[in-house]
Amino acid sequence: MATFTAHNRSEAVVPTGREEIWKVLTDPDLLARLTPLLKSVTPDGDLWTWRLVKIPVLSTSIAPKFTERMHFTEMESITFTHEPPDDTEKAGAEGRYDLAEVEGGTHLVIDLQLCVDLPLPRISAPAVTAVMTQVVVRMGDRFADNLYDHLGLPKP
Repeated sequence: MATFTAHNRSEAVVPTGREEIWKVLTDPDLLARLTPLLKSVTPDGDLWTWRLVKIPVLSTSIAPKFTERMHFTEMESITFTHEPPDDTEKAGAEGRYDLAEVEGGTHLVIDLQLCVDLPLPRISAPAVTAVMTQVVVRMGDRFADNLYDHLGLPKP
């Protein structure tokens, strides 16, 4: 078993107010609907359990589930840290969403790192990391498209 990591940081000026984006980012059901490959988000106070659909990775596939401690700074940021309830979770995330009012809308930054334990040799890290990174980038791109659609905005 080896741990593999993927990181993605994206940012954009979304032509709407922070309130509209904040509503999306703090609504677990809406997040699950707008985020590709995300099956569900189940909140329990500030602990949120994220479940992804099954994703193929080289010779195996995973359906990650991870529990995150969510920290909310109203209308400014959301940070999350992996806080598993036990040792059965083989995946986790760390990251943040930052929102700032700017001319023309809201500057939104999403920075996240995903880690997953897989039954693959460490030597496969370059290939696994490349696949994971592509998946995370595609998820982010599709989330952005879905966010714009949800907010009734023309895509950039």
